[in-house]
Amino acid sequence: MELNKLKICLKSVWEEEDGLGTLEILLIVAVLVAIAIIFRKWIVSWFQKLIGDANSDLKDNSAVAPCAPSPTTSCAP
Repeated sequence: MELNKLKICLKSVWEEEDGLGTLEILLIVAVLVAIAIIFRKWIVSWFQKLIGDANSDLKDNSAVAPCAPSPTTSCAP
């Protein structure tokens, strides 16, 4: 008797589609995490290069005076 109730309960849970969206989101997140773990060295080096390039650009442009245009002056190079 209880085995039949358990079987019916499991079957209804299996066929229920309410949690399907959550399962799909969890699978997508799991795949993204796996990709991030696999390519972590490449991602970290790319990010460090990106930050390094931005930092060097900021250092190079710090000697340039900021341009504040007024009606009598222009900022055009």
